[in-house]
Amino acid sequence: MWTSDRMSNAKNWLGLGVSLYFWGLMDLTTLALSGSARPLTKSQEDNLSDKLLLHQRMKRSWVWNQFFVLEEYTGTDPLYVGKLHSDMDRGDGSIKYILSGEGAGIVFTIDDTTGDIHAIQRLDREERSQYTLRAQALDRRTGRPMEPESEFIIKIQDINDNEPKFLDGPYVASVPEMSPVGTSVIQVTATDADDPTYGNSARVVYSILQGQPYFSVDSRTGLIRTALMNMDREAKDYYEVIIQAKDMGGQLGGLAGTTTVNITLADVNDNPPRFPQKHYQMSVLESAPVSSTVGRVVAKDLDEGINAEMKYSFVDGDGLDAFDINTDPNYQVGIITVRKPLSFESKKSYTLKVEGTNPHLEMRFLNLGPFRDTTTVHISVEDVDEPPVFEPTFYFVEVPEDVEIGTTIQIISAEDPDVTNNSIRYSIDRSSDPGRFFYVDIATGALMTARPLDREDLSWHNITVLAVELNNPSQVGSVSVTVKVLDVNDNAPQFSRFYEAFVCENAKAGQ
Repeated sequence: MWTSDRMSNAKNWLGLGVSLYFWGLMDLTTLALSGSARPLTKSQEDNLSDKLLLHQRMKRSWVWNQFFVLEEYTGTDPLYVGKLHSDMDRGDGSIKYILSGEGAGIVFTIDDTTGDIHAIQRLDREERSQYTLRAQALDRRTGRPMEPESEFIIKIQDINDNEPKFLDGPYVASVPEMSPVGTSVIQVTATDADDPTYGNSARVVYSILQGQPYFSVDSRTGLIRTALMNMDREAKDYYEVIIQAKDMGGQLGGLAGTTTVNITLADVNDNPPRFPQKHYQMSVLESAPVSSTVGRVVAKDLDEGINAEMKYSFVDGDGLDAFDINTDPNYQVGIITVRKPLSFESKKSYTLKVEGTNPHLEMRFLNLGPFRDTTTVHISVEDVDEPPVFEPTFYFVEVPEDVEIGTTIQIISAEDPDVTNNSIRYSIDRSSDPGRFFYVDIATGALMTARPLDREDLSWHNITVLAVELNNPSQVGSVSVTVKVLDVNDNAPQFSRFYEAFVCENAKAGQ
């Protein structure tokens, strides 16, 4: 039979056995209900205490969730983060809380009695967005764990403390002039370091602060487009556009950043060439050599580069065979040059029609044309003092060798080609007639013999006759005269040697 003491002890163990049955402690329950039940030993008590602690840990849970704390706290007191609490903590100080892991003791501290966690440093989510820590509850008296070590996270909650920044600015862009409204120019991008997953701190809206009404910007994408028709580079070729990026979805109180976009209008061929002068007056000396420059014409084009290139040509006039025109590629001017020798006495002036044309056209601007223009060029040929000219340009004379001294063998004639028709004086270049066989009348140009001619001595004479302007001796013309001396019978036969012969005294007649 069970004694009252034994029955009371058995009841206590039975209640404990029901609790421990599911945790594999039936050995102890059986022991308590057996007829040999007796008080536990010290080792049995320790073993049972540990198993009871394990049983209690499995039943309970730590009292915490994931912690959040705002960044950029500027107060003087430590910032309260949250509380760790075990359901085994009865508030009597028997539980000691320990914190370890990232930032423990440096960034975060814990009250080992209450489990209160505080941040002791200013937190910046953009530097670090979360910390992973570990917590443990110990029996303050024995130092044994009351709970297994658990891991939890403190997340740094974002505030709007970073303005949007254009990391690639300032921007440089170009768009063709006269582009249709809505033509894409460039896309700008602002970066906000705040948390894009929390609130609107990093939701950026773009707007244009400077550059209207010429350009617009897409508030969501930052794409800049043209907003005005017929933007003319020749009127204005450069625009400084300022773009703002504002967070908080552009709402009041959002932070903003700006960037500059330097936009240049690129040239298109929308301006036809035009001659500023409809008439050019030029002059050229009649003595100008072939290919020498007479003058220049230029058609102005407000475009630039390839769109301002010109090609010049003659399209009409009476000097098409006397002059050429070429285009200077560096300065886009037309250079008129002499094509053949000129003569004031033959033609004193010419009239030419010059056309300047753009060789590179854009079809969409042909309605602004025509992309060509014409001008008239008058060229005057100026007289120069030219030397006398002989006609013909070469003389050949035959004269018998027995001609008398002073006989005129040829009349040499030269004329001044100038309008003034200056008087001419004739002479012989003595280097061509060292024997002085001839002379020429200074006024008439009559070429006469000055010494007897002997064909057998000199059968050919090549002399040069000079014609000099009386009023300008520097103007000298010359002509070659070839004189052939003809043979006459003026020499008796001569034996070439002395002949000597011998004959016998009794030679017969005819021998």
